[in-house]
Amino acid sequence: MDHSITILSEKEKAILESYMLSADGLAEFWGENCEVIIHDLTQLDASVVKIVNGHLSGRQVGAPISEVTLNFVNKMMATPGMNHVTYFAKNKRGEAFKASISAILGEKHQIIGLFCINYYLNTPLLSFMQTFTPITKTESENISETFVENTEELMLNALEDAKKTVYSNLTISSSNKNKEIISLLYQKGIFNLKDSVITIANHLGISKNTVYMHIRNMNK
Repeated sequence: MDHSITILSEKEKAILESYMLSADGLAEFWGENCEVIIHDLTQLDASVVKIVNGHLSGRQVGAPISEVTLNFVNKMMATPGMNHVTYFAKNKRGEAFKASISAILGEKHQIIGLFCINYYLNTPLLSFMQTFTPITKTESENISETFVENTEELMLNALEDAKKTVYSNLTISSSNKNKEIISLLYQKGIFNLKDSVITIANHLGISKNTVYMHIRNMNK
């Protein structure tokens, strides 16, 4: 394999590390029948630096790259624009799985690692359904997500939710309602959005300086 990278820069190490965090999240989303692997291509004899649900293939951290994966790496390196591939395969036990290999690019856009997903197709339907079913009824009721077209809509939806929460709480005095609304929005990270202070101030009928004052007080 024509691969000139032998050492990763600090930035490239950070890139691989970020994919490792993503591996945990993806595996948790798809459940125990989804194997997620991160390969470091600077060490092919021990390329697996992260694996989740490794019981499916019997591999663990420190395992070498497979022949099939290595073959696809060569093809990706030789084919400009080919940064991922999806295929079907079977393991040595004859278990079928759908696989995806995506390139992890370094500082100079060279392939430094791989983000691999193997979903086993012999997963019982009940197990698959349980992965996408809330453990308790309360779990599904506590989270409501609204998808918006722009950040202003996001701000206003969050504002309406905060107002409903504050206005329904009879222990909050009228003079403190705006303060509590701003506090809830602050906790949700709304004020990290561009022009959020002005937007929220306008819809609450207060000055932006008042909003800034409440935010400063929360940071103390």
